[in-house]
Amino acid sequence: MTIAINVHLKKGVLDPQGKAVYNALNTLGFNNIKDVRVGKQIILNIDTNNKEEAIEIANKAAKELLSNPVIENYEIEV
Repeated sequence: MTIAINVHLKKGVLDPQGKAVYNALNTLGFNNIKDVRVGKQIILNIDTNNKEEAIEIANKAAKELLSNPVIENYEIEV
């Protein structure tokens, strides 16, 4: 089963990469964009057909390794 984990910075945490992308977009003429936040997506191919088990494995992986709970949030998509 394929699971996507989307990781992004919490509100209030500075995002220098997002700011750099925002500035580059502005330079290219995308003046109607108000803000940019950059995150990451991790795709897991889990060897199970049980949706609940796959979500549990992905949640544990996200908590223990794939995200920093102090500054990041994550969402799981099946």
